[in-house]
Amino acid sequence: MTIQKKTAAIFTGITAAILLLVSCVAYFYMNAFAFQDFYKRLEIRAILTAKLRSEHHNLRAGEIYSDIREQHLESLPGEREFFVLADSLEAFRYAGKIPILPDKFYNDLRTGKPAYERNGNNFYTGVSYSDAGNAWYVIMGAENTDSIRYARKLKIILITCCLAGIVVAYTSGIFFSRHTFKPVRDIIDRANTISAESLHLRLEDNNAEDEIGELARTFNDMLSRLETAFETQNNFVSNASHEFRTPLTAIYSEADVATSRPRTADEYRHSLQVILDQAGKLQQLTDSLLNLAQTGFDGKSQNMKPVDIYELLPDVKDTINKIVPGNHVRIDMGGIPEDHCEVIVTGNYNLLKLGLTNVIENACKYSENKPVSVFLTVSGPRLHITVRDQGIGIPRQELKHIYDPFFRASNTGRYYGYGIGLPLTRNIFRLHKGAIAVDSDAGTGTTVTLTLPLSVS
Repeated sequence: MTIQKKTAAIFTGITAAILLLVSCVAYFYMNAFAFQDFYKRLEIRAILTAKLRSEHHNLRAGEIYSDIREQHLESLPGEREFFVLADSLEAFRYAGKIPILPDKFYNDLRTGKPAYERNGNNFYTGVSYSDAGNAWYVIMGAENTDSIRYARKLKIILITCCLAGIVVAYTSGIFFSRHTFKPVRDIIDRANTISAESLHLRLEDNNAEDEIGELARTFNDMLSRLETAFETQNNFVSNASHEFRTPLTAIYSEADVATSRPRTADEYRHSLQVILDQAGKLQQLTDSLLNLAQTGFDGKSQNMKPVDIYELLPDVKDTINKIVPGNHVRIDMGGIPEDHCEVIVTGNYNLLKLGLTNVIENACKYSENKPVSVFLTVSGPRLHITVRDQGIGIPRQELKHIYDPFFRASNTGRYYGYGIGLPLTRNIFRLHKGAIAVDSDAGTGTTVTLTLPLSVS
């Protein structure tokens, strides 16, 4: 069942429940009112009869009451009256001269209260009065056929109205749900036309501020990310193929030259050295791609432990000294408050070391070994590591591509590299719930800010 039909069904169910509840309440109170009104009509007749009897001793009360009823009161079906001397009440009951009614009815009469009782369609009302020092009871009875008939008609009318209301509610629910979910159907139809070859298409949100507009904008954002991911993947495959092909072509060509005819030992040695150098580049490229792929996981399988930054940074500096001899990297921890005797983050020591090494090595390489400053600050629950160099910088219009694998800025042609370092570092810091931000422009140097959450002790 579609959401549209479910919505219509729920709307119909709620409406039906409300109609049924209102109808039951109306029927109950109308029925109770009709019965109470009939009791009062009988009570008026009983009081009138008692008054006439007490005032006209020389006439039969029944005759007087009959005259008044014919002139002023409507006749009730099965109407009858009983006059009972209070002292003879029990004798009349056992003799069957008065209606057989529950004890409560006659007990109410004895206490002087009006008594009411229903037996099927027969309703009874009794009142007491005094005449010449004697206590008398007047019991009036009649069949309440009119109220029963009205109640039956009311029941039919309410049932009919409920059924009609349910039909109208379901029809209205279908209409309004179809109107309400039309934007959703439009989104579905539009989404069905989007494929891997048409990721540039977008849904229309009409700048609506409701949930449908938010859904369309969210879907469009997802399409933008997918489009970027597809383009990045295509570029990655294309660039990776090119990067792999270059050393492989050099290896194949050098091997072909070496085996094309007999060579001297020096020539063979030169060819093997070229092959060895190109194989080294291929190995380095393979290792970089492997590291990049491994950091694409969600981090659940990574070996996360407390990492002391005071221990990590000197280790990174030793690695840089081996890679870039004579570097001018200066680590400044003056931004860390004095009360922080230790700065601990939760993560994988080797991955964090790899990410920091990549950034600092790039700073040294692209600044041609000019001074590089590494500055640490603590802001609330996060650690900030800022790496600033005085190198060639990155053209500002190219900053949006720096995290694409194999992308290299237009001014880095004379520097060796594959364009994998920054994407790898970003993945590493994302695994550690951190972030990386790069600010640069051509000829002004580069500032890289790395952020990590501090461990809560």
